Amino acid sequence: MLLRVLAATGVAASLFGSPAFGVDSLPTPPDRIVIDVATVNGSGCPAGTAAVAVSPDNTAFTVTYSSYLAQVGVGSKPTDFRKNCQLDLRVHVPQGFTYAIASADYRGFAHLENGATGTQRASYYFQGEPDTRYATHRFNGPKDDNWQATDTVDVAALVFAPCGEERNFNINTELRVGAGSSDPTSTTSFMTMDSTDGSINTVYRLAWKQCP
Repeated sequence: MLLRVLAATGVAASLFGSPAFGVDSLPTPPDRIVIDVATVNGSGCPAGTAAVAVSPDNTAFTVTYSSYLAQVGVGSKPTDFRKNCQLDLRVHVPQGFTYAIASADYRGFAHLENGATGTQRASYYFQGEPDTRYATHRFNGPKDDNWQATDTVDVAALVFAPCGEERNFNINTELRVGAGSSDPTSTTSFMTMDSTDGSINTVYRLAWKQCP
């Protein structure tokens, strides 16, 4: 599957709010970026259930999921406790610029019985680069509410794509639910990365720098 998303130019305000970690002080390329979604694989994002869009000001992109659910307990299969989604993105940037992921916002809903646990985890890396960034967020039951998690990187620690090279950017997300001390024979615990209308936006904010 190859899906192309274009970012329009000339819009001053981001659709997704202010960039984090001083990213607004870094340069933003004047031309559009193009993101090719090379592959979307995983039990949490079956074919046709994940989509990518780029903000008009080139500072963020959004992944929307419609079928991302991990669960344990009544009605669950043994493999349902863990779901994941791997995004393989080809980011074409304007000449003279490179980019890094400055922050990522994840949202969903969790119903965790007393004693159950939920985990949201993500890893980020450029193709061919050894540096992989991981972030993990844990939730404890009882919980029956929306959840939100944010991964953030200080500007000084940003890992930029190599200048003058096209490297695919990979994002691997995971939801995991454990029964813990709850009773999986009479209850169900679950975490979703979606909302009541069937979709939720996961926002990734970009930091840009000019190449030498």
